[in-house]
Amino acid sequence: MLQVLACGVVVFPGLFFIFRRVLPSIFKQWTDADVVLVSERLVSSIHAIMATTAGVIVVSACSDNVMTDRYWLATYFVIWYGVPYMTYDIYAMYLSHYYRFRVKGHEEYKEHSLTTVNSFVHREFLLVLHHIALLTILLPVTLFFRRDQGDYFIGCLFLTELSTPFVSLGKILIQLGLQDCWVHKANGGMVLLSFFLCRIALFPYMYWVYGRHYGIPIYGVPFHLTLSVNLGNLCILAPQVYWFVLLCRKGWRLYQRQRRATAAAGSQDSPAPTCPLTDNQPKGDH
Repeated sequence: MLQVLACGVVVFPGLFFIFRRVLPSIFKQWTDADVVLVSERLVSSIHAIMATTAGVIVVSACSDNVMTDRYWLATYFVIWYGVPYMTYDIYAMYLSHYYRFRVKGHEEYKEHSLTTVNSFVHREFLLVLHHIALLTILLPVTLFFRRDQGDYFIGCLFLTELSTPFVSLGKILIQLGLQDCWVHKANGGMVLLSFFLCRIALFPYMYWVYGRHYGIPIYGVPFHLTLSVNLGNLCILAPQVYWFVLLCRKGWRLYQRQRRATAAAGSQDSPAPTCPLTDNQPKGDH
C-alpha cells in the first residue's frame, strides 16, 4: 500500500492538484493560467530534484565498473517515477497551454476539444516528441535491452534533470514580477551552465567513460557501440542542443535590453533599479 501511495502515478498529479488549490488562496490576483503554470513548474522541480538525487546515488554506487555494477534505483526509479511523471507532464503542459489561451479570450478555448489538443501538439511539438521519445526509448532500454548492464549510464541520464529547477525558477520569478531582480539574472546564468553541463556535455562525457572502460579513444566509441545506441543518444541530445541555442539567444536579448535600459537611465540620471526581494514586494505578493 505504501509503495502505491509513493508511486509517481499518485505523487505528481497529487502535488499538482494541491498546488492548484493552495496558490489561488495566496496569490488572489492570479488567473487560472498563472496558477496552472506555476503548479506545473513546482511539480517539475520536485521531480527534477528526485531524479538528480537518484542519479547521484546510482553513479556513485556504480563507479567501480561502469558496465557491470548494478544498483536497484536505476530501474525502479524509471518504473515508479520516470514513466508516471513523463505521462503526467504531457497532460500538465496541455492544461497550461489551454488556460493560457483561454484567459486571452480565444473562442475555441471555452472548453476542451480536439481542436485545443491539436493546437497544443502543434505549438509544443518538440516538447511532446521529447517526452514520447523518453517513454518509448528510455523505458524499453532500461527494462529490456540492457542485459543488466550500464546502470552507471542510466544514472547519468537522470542527471540531465539538474537544470530543470533553474528553468522553472526563472519562469516563477517572472510570474512574481521579479524579472529585473539580480536573483533572476543569477538564475539565468545557472540555467545556461547547468543546461550545458548536464544536457549537452554529459553525452561526450559518457562516451569518454565508456571508452576509458574498454581502453579505446573517445572518437572510436561510436564505432564500438551499436547503431541503435548511437541513434538513441542522438535523439535525446538533438533537442537539448536546439533548446540550449534558444536559451542563449534569449539570454543575449535580455542582456541587450538591460544594456539599453541602463544607458537610457544613465542619460536621464535616473536612480539604479532596485530588487523587489530586498526592497518592495511585488504587488499582490504577500
